[in-house]
Amino acid sequence: MKYEKLDAASIAARLSELKEWQVGREGAAIVKHYVFRDFRQAFGFMTECALAAEKLDHHPEWFNVYRKVDVVLTTHSAGGVTELDFKLAVLMDLAAARSG
Repeated sequence: MKYEKLDAASIAARLSELKEWQVGREGAAIVKHYVFRDFRQAFGFMTECALAAEKLDHHPEWFNVYRKVDVVLTTHSAGGVTELDFKLAVLMDLAAARSG
């Protein structure tokens, strides 16, 4: 399925439905910084998200150090943020709630 790039107003509206996600990369991505109790929880979160991302065939850009995970979501094929990024963001927030 091909996803269309969202405009700034649509991104802002969708971000208002999520907690602590922000616009990044000058509007071309959404980003979030997660902090967990320890590395085990952070890694569990990443494992669950990796499985969800694989099912969506949409993979995050992320960086992990100990208990922190920084996430960047963008749809490269569309050149910016799409509904697919928001689908993965919701799944990541649900995984974070279960992890911590």
